[in-house]
Amino acid sequence: MGADAKTAMKVDVTDAAASRVAKIVAGDASKTALRVSVEGGGCSGFSYKFDLVDGRNEDDVAIEKNGATILIDELSLVYMGGSVIDFVDDLMGQSFQIRNPNAVASCGCGTSFSV
Repeated sequence: MGADAKTAMKVDVTDAAASRVAKIVAGDASKTALRVSVEGGGCSGFSYKFDLVDGRNEDDVAIEKNGATILIDELSLVYMGGSVIDFVDDLMGQSFQIRNPNAVASCGCGTSFSV
């Protein structure tokens, strides 16, 4: 894989998201990471899924930042390459949000997208 392809497959995690993941995992001794994946479904075609997990799969890409580990499987990474995972705490509530440059449309709640 060339340098351009590796850059396109990269996912960034903001400090806010990393801090939130670290705090959540610290509160549950049986979990070690947050898994982010892409699944078929949702009102726009694909949806993001967030799960606390206790280990890595063979095809996981691990992003480690500020004491937090975020896992993304290779298939989901194809859809998420170039994305930024953020944690937002505003008047609408608290949530992880993904800014995905590959998405051509998304739903109002921000958890579903199409490519």
